[in-house]
Parts: sequence; structure tokens; C-alpha cells
Amino acid sequence: MLNGEYYDSRDPELIKIYHKARKLLKDYNNLDSELIQERERILNELFEHKAHGVWIEIPFYCDYGENISIGENTFVNTNCMFLDNNKIKIGKNGLIAPYVQIYTATHPLKASERIVQNKNESRYLTYTKPVTIGDNVWVGGNSVIFPGVTIGSNVTIGAGSVVTKDIPDNVLAYGNPCKVIKILE
Repeated sequence: MLNGEYYDSRDPELIKIYHKARKLLKDYNNLDSELIQERERILNELFEHKAHGVWIEIPFYCDYGENISIGENTFVNTNCMFLDNNKIKIGKNGLIAPYVQIYTATHPLKASERIVQNKNESRYLTYTKPVTIGDNVWVGGNSVIFPGVTIGSNVTIGAGSVVTKDIPDNVLAYGNPCKVIKILE
């Protein structure tokens, strides 16, 4: 899966990780906001890496958690969804607005290549690409970041953007598809 090869999302090892993440997310999303130490404990158990000062509003959703790394002082606002079927790396001092979705999983475009049928069951071929977000990045609300995208450092992504391609450092970018609008100096 992490190598970008086709994989079975119902693999017993992945299902075990999925269920662990669901339990941790249920606990996290139902915690009183004042229980800071318990929030920290759960996020440290859920994520591959969580630096000092990371704050994640509830509810928060992800697939596995263990493929997510977040740098210091990054803030993730409410109702974000990180589909971490591959690595998601977010740098320090990030601002991730409400309803941001980060996807690492993808499928073949042609249905005949995507759907595998065995007896009475259909399976879907899935593969993944990592997502990397640099330092000091602000991703506006309701934005979607596609598999394989790298967003450079010191970037602002405007609200409602659909980020399908890499974005270089020090720019304002927005739109569907997201494109560089202005260089920020």
C-alpha cells in the first residue's frame, strides 16, 4: 500500500489498524475539550508523529492515523478528513481550516480496470500516493488535496480549492483546479 501498488483494503492487518483508529477517534471525538492531557495521549497513540503544540479540533476523521505526521504548532480545525492510506506529512505552523479533506487513495479511472469481480463479490483496485504539506501553510476551508500532491512552504491555499497538482513555495493559490494566483514575498 505504502509503495503505491494495488492493495486489498480488506486485508486483515489493515482492518486491525482501521479498528484501532476507530476506537481512538471515537474516544478523541467524545472527549471534553478541557481534558488536554488525554487528548494529547490519544493523538500520540494515533499518529506516526505529532510534534509539540499540535491542536486538532473535534470531530476529526482519518483512516489509520499511523501514516500521519504533523509538525509543531499546527492547528487542524473541525470536521477535517485525512485519508491516510499513504503518508500525510504536514509541516510546522500550519493552519488547516474546517472541512479540509486530504486524500492519498485513488483508483484506476476506467471501471473495467477498477472493478474486480469474483463470484458474488466486487472488489475495487486501490493504490496510493503520499501528500506533503510544507511549513507555514494555510489551507482554506472546504479544500480538497488530491493523492500525490506536494504543497510547498509559506503557501496560502484559498477556501474551496481542489488541489490536483503540486504547489511551489511562497504563493497564494486557489480555485478548481487550484492554481498559483500570486507570488508572496
